[in-house]
Amino acid sequence: MRTKAVAALLCTILVPGVFTCFSQSSPSRQQEIESHARKAAEYLKENEPELAAPEFKAIVALDPNNVDARGNFGVLLFFQGAYADAIPQLRAALKLKPTLWKIQALLGIAEKRVGDIDAGRHDLEQAFPKVKEEKIRIEAGMELVEIYSGTGDLDKAAAMVSALRKLEPTNEAVLYTAYRVYSDLVAESLLSLSVVNPNSARMHQAMAHELAKRGNTAEAIENYRAALKIDPQLPGLHFELADMLNTLSTAEGRQEAEREYEAALEVNPSDEQAECRLGDIALQRDDLKEASQRYNRALQLKPDDPEAGIGLAKVFMTMDQPRKAEPLLLHALQVEPTSELAHFRLSAVYRQTGRTAEAKHELEEFQKYKQMKEKLRAIYRDLHQESGMGENDDAGPKQ
Repeated sequence: MRTKAVAALLCTILVPGVFTCFSQSSPSRQQEIESHARKAAEYLKENEPELAAPEFKAIVALDPNNVDARGNFGVLLFFQGAYADAIPQLRAALKLKPTLWKIQALLGIAEKRVGDIDAGRHDLEQAFPKVKEEKIRIEAGMELVEIYSGTGDLDKAAAMVSALRKLEPTNEAVLYTAYRVYSDLVAESLLSLSVVNPNSARMHQAMAHELAKRGNTAEAIENYRAALKIDPQLPGLHFELADMLNTLSTAEGRQEAEREYEAALEVNPSDEQAECRLGDIALQRDDLKEASQRYNRALQLKPDDPEAGIGLAKVFMTMDQPRKAEPLLLHALQVEPTSELAHFRLSAVYRQTGRTAEAKHELEEFQKYKQMKEKLRAIYRDLHQESGMGENDDAGPKQ
């Protein structure tokens, strides 16, 4: 870590009163301690923590119970990568003042990095909920994820990743770690399913889901149908099969998809996604009355469903009622700001109502999110190709 970063972090790690709290000692010794403390403070102010370290070491030699000196010395050694040397200093500071959560987090990280996994896990688990400094908390959480993954405790790893994503949703390292943990969890779950019952409906459903992600549509459909033969009442099964059939470019596939969406509603009358999909199908054949009923029903079941709101807005636009469509689209964008289809249709609403500038802005938003998602799809496609997998990709919004 750069020296400026170390110096700045020292100010946030230790307790108030640094360089002023000393144990009882003789006047001459206290003067010597204060002299070392002043020098250390000057070095830190000048962003030279490597020169401050010997001063803290001198204070510790003169006053072993000086918590500030112990902590500072340990932190400097930690950021120099001298974890084995840092551990005794950090432990001593923590023993003197057990509420130094940031110190305990760094101690746990150091212990883990020298191979003392049990001690590291203990200290990190105690410190993580208490640490307020975000950077230290993220680092501590990432170390815990590594520990949990290494011991095969993927449930705890996934829970920690979820907590880290809430702390810093755009952190690339956290997002990559989440991808790895969730991928391992999927693989472990599939293996467990295959061991418990390799021919169960759930196993076929899981295989269908994985095959669908890899673009193997025909095999995915075959596994969904096999699952339905075993258990026709399995929640979500009819809907997932219908979604796969809906990607086929044949009239037969679309007709079968419609039947499966209806079957999904028979199994679960509260399936708002199936209602929404049936609304889409009705809209495609210009049955505005049924489409409106389906979308309204979906919104009754889930008022914040952006797809149902966008669909109902399209019904109003087709009926030349853009004013009724506008609040539905605005609400959909509150729920899902990156919805390119909502931006596209809102642009059309603004054009219909003569608001040219707003229409232009929404069209620009549509293009921005469309390009962003196309780039993401290209990345996923490359990842699939590197893994020897295909892809069944979406072409973009249905305008």
